[in-house]
Amino acid sequence: MLQGPTGATRLLLRALRAQDVRGRTLLDVGGGVGTIQHDLLAAGIEHAVGVDASAAYLAAAREEARPRGWEDRVTLLHGDFVRLANDVPSADIVTLDKVICCYDDMPSLLGAAAARSRRMLGAVFPRDTWWTRLGIRLVNFIMRLRRSPFRTFLHPPQEVDSVLRRYGLTPRWQGGTLLWLVWVYARETVAVGRDPARRD
Repeated sequence: MLQGPTGATRLLLRALRAQDVRGRTLLDVGGGVGTIQHDLLAAGIEHAVGVDASAAYLAAAREEARPRGWEDRVTLLHGDFVRLANDVPSADIVTLDKVICCYDDMPSLLGAAAARSRRMLGAVFPRDTWWTRLGIRLVNFIMRLRRSPFRTFLHPPQEVDSVLRRYGLTPRWQGGTLLWLVWVYARETVAVGRDPARRD
């Protein structure tokens, strides 16, 4: 069983649920083991599509869906989202939780995701601070020592904002943690829900 969302992911989910997700559809880009998918399915979304480059993560997401009884409400796709994007359906809500920092070509990744959002897009990505820059350098150094091709990237928040606005999305909620920014953007026609920071 999954341990459930923590930290920045929990903030993202709280912000999305504040906008009322019942009856909506979800596209979870780089969804991994399906933490966001399972949480929002429990909150009432109708159907979730998860895309991830890791077959092992997708297998875990599939195993988690089975005992919850919603295999028919989840579609899992294996591969690079940018390459698959033309065959991925649009959704009311698109999420990218700690995915932007794993992709060198941020405009292509985020643009493809934004183009498939009918209502909202939520993203978690690193703050542009000296400590995150140091951390990313350290991670990449370790990956090089291990001869791994994996790298992490720090994309400036203003560039992320620019891509989202270019696709007709505007800020609805912004927050975060010491390391991560948590942003929710929406189409101009989408009404603003209650403040996710409120606990009433």
